[in-house]
Amino acid sequence: MAGPDARGDSETSAASPSSSPLSPPSHPATPGDATAHDSGHGHDGGHGGAGFRALVIGAIGVVFGDIGTSPLYAMREALHHSRSGGAAELAVLGVVSLVFWALILVVTLKYVVFLMRADNKGEGGTLALMALAQHAIGRKSGLIFLLGVCGAALFYGDGVITPAVSVLSAVEGLKDAPGIGPALAPYILAIAAGILIALFMVQSRGTASVAKFFGPLTAIWFLILAGLGLYHIFDDLSILRALSPHYGVLFLVDNGFLGFVILGSVFLAVTGAEALYADMGHFGKAPIRAGWIWFVLPCLTLNYLGQGALVLEHREAAANPFWMMVPQAAYWPVLVMATIATVIASQAVITGAFSVTRQAVQLGLLPRIDIRNTSESQAGQIFVPSVNMMLMVGVLVLLFAFKTSSALAAAYGIAVTGSMFVDSLLAWFIVRRLWKWSMPISLAVIIPMVSLDLVFLTSNLLKIPQGAWMPIALGGVLLLIMWTWVRGSQILSEKTHKDSLPLTDLIEMLRARPPHRAPGTAVFLTSDPDIAPVALMHNLKHNKVLHEKNIILTVRTADRPRVPEDKRVAFEPISDDFKRIVVTYGFMETPNVPRALGICRKQGLKFDIMSTSFFLGRRSVVPSARQGMPLWQDRLYIFLMRNAANPTDFFHIPPGRVVEMGAQVSV
Repeated sequence: MAGPDARGDSETSAASPSSSPLSPPSHPATPGDATAHDSGHGHDGGHGGAGFRALVIGAIGVVFGDIGTSPLYAMREALHHSRSGGAAELAVLGVVSLVFWALILVVTLKYVVFLMRADNKGEGGTLALMALAQHAIGRKSGLIFLLGVCGAALFYGDGVITPAVSVLSAVEGLKDAPGIGPALAPYILAIAAGILIALFMVQSRGTASVAKFFGPLTAIWFLILAGLGLYHIFDDLSILRALSPHYGVLFLVDNGFLGFVILGSVFLAVTGAEALYADMGHFGKAPIRAGWIWFVLPCLTLNYLGQGALVLEHREAAANPFWMMVPQAAYWPVLVMATIATVIASQAVITGAFSVTRQAVQLGLLPRIDIRNTSESQAGQIFVPSVNMMLMVGVLVLLFAFKTSSALAAAYGIAVTGSMFVDSLLAWFIVRRLWKWSMPISLAVIIPMVSLDLVFLTSNLLKIPQGAWMPIALGGVLLLIMWTWVRGSQILSEKTHKDSLPLTDLIEMLRARPPHRAPGTAVFLTSDPDIAPVALMHNLKHNKVLHEKNIILTVRTADRPRVPEDKRVAFEPISDDFKRIVVTYGFMETPNVPRALGICRKQGLKFDIMSTSFFLGRRSVVPSARQGMPLWQDRLYIFLMRNAANPTDFFHIPPGRVVEMGAQVSV
């Protein structure tokens, strides 16, 4: 679909591509647009006791859902891969020790203590960190941009596999359920598929009405985890020895190279850790930190200790320690709560994929995509139909291809470790350029984080033959799409700029030879406010008219999550007939051109929206084998461009006021 966007098929852009093939889009930035600070998001400051507790409970439901489902399978997989199959005492103590210290080092120290300090106006996540790192060095960097794109691509790989492995691991509890459980066992895949399909089908209705229950229900789940763990710790209190890190080291040494493989399974216990950082903007730092340190971490620790004590007392429990620790009388309630918890965790991942998609579109990494708001009061409640459909198809394909949570666990983790590794690399630019730390201190902090990430990443790479290739392949496809879109948009922008006429020169020409004047106001959307828009040139050439009032409008994306309303619009008169307006949005916001023009009216720019015509430059792009990208990449770019969302809908322009003017260009 052709429309007003230099990131694709026309000239209006929310981000103008820069000169390097893998350089980021250039965004207008002012000092202080993106800063790292300890004060955190607005939620953190001045909260009352009741309000703070509500934020903590809300964070438990959204932020910790993924990591809260790991006890279902993490211990089982790690014990299964040990030399003894989990029967030896050292294997049990070693796995519990490694899990506990992974929670301390990766989640607590890296994310809760360190990375949550690096916020972009309260927002976290790989793309927010990328924008912050770009701002920190004060120039465009192809390396930082590439890291951010890789992190975003890997996030989608994680988003496909998390719902499948989480829900299936809960539903598999039917195998040992009393009563009708064994009779339902042959239908485990069908039941899991039904739950997941229902979850994806309700996304278009929004989750605001049920999201208020996510926090309390997930909190109950964590209390169940803690209760089960506490109950079984007394099976063998010697499990408390596992809190010492030397048992983990002894276990790795004893297993040799196999111990390195086991680390890939141990990492399953911390999948979801990146959600603490990515969801920081929704709840603020203090509620997330408090929820983790005082509630979630103790509950998880108790559960893993309980699983270990159970296996020490009953070695056969190593086959499936979580479900073996559930008493028969409580089995069905725990099974129901486990399923609810995995659905909530999957919901959080799906919502995160929607949010990352909006950021990627705003930052110019993807073409315009249909993004719908599902709540009038909450800006973060969005629905992206195309992403929802692709995730659902991907999840169902994985479900029926791998069939068991153990097989899925082999493919799980690689995308998460990749994202965490990207976060650590981007953090280097923050500590050196933004926080101005000395080289020795910076190295002392970053090297251990990068080393730990590399250990987990390489151990997960060993799972590639077992299925870890899938999220890598998906991430690679998305990386190719993003690179093609950025590079193609850059070529198109450069070609347009070279063939265009400066706006000031056009105004002088119109003064010398005035055209026929049409009543009303014309708004021309363009990516470069200094160049005469193609639609304006075609209007003059073919229709031989110029409106009484003409507005050159550019929509840009800042390197901050949100832009205050008082800084949303900047306009200046160029001549009696022309005015230039630049509308700036944050990468977490959805553009709305009529609303922005309403701000202009409040600032003294007089016009009637119902007598205003919006002119959009529409380009028909054809591939070229002799310039720009390879021919196959040209065709991919054109395919993406033709399938981009309608610009009228994307910018919320009244459809009856839009005029499109076309031209053909090669890339």
